Amino acid sequence: MSALIPYGKAFLVGGFLCLIGQVLIDYTRLTPARILTSYVVAGVLLGALGLYGPLSDWAGAGATVPLTGFGNAIAKGVREAVGEKGLLGVFSGEFTAASAGLGAAVTAGLVVSLLFRPKDKG
Repeated sequence: MSALIPYGKAFLVGGFLCLIGQVLIDYTRLTPARILTSYVVAGVLLGALGLYGPLSDWAGAGATVPLTGFGNAIAKGVREAVGEKGLLGVFSGEFTAASAGLGAAVTAGLVVSLLFRPKDKG
């Protein structure tokens, strides 16, 4: 039974983040692109304030997989790069921290674009 607890925590936190996004889609005039961008910015801000680390430690994949986790990874990468390289780390830290996720997204997008053709909506 105790082996299922991490899955429950991830489901609760990830589901809550999705619920917030759905409420924003249903009850505001925000576009999905603005909501997704807001999630990344929220992750950066919460990471910079030191609040996202404890959440991701507690919730695991429920906090690290959504876009807020991506924003947190960017903030963490910049913080570490500034500590190592000084002010120049601001320009490289986010790319170093997010390179695996960005590389996977670009590769997956390329593969899907080669396998499938878009259809007309009309």
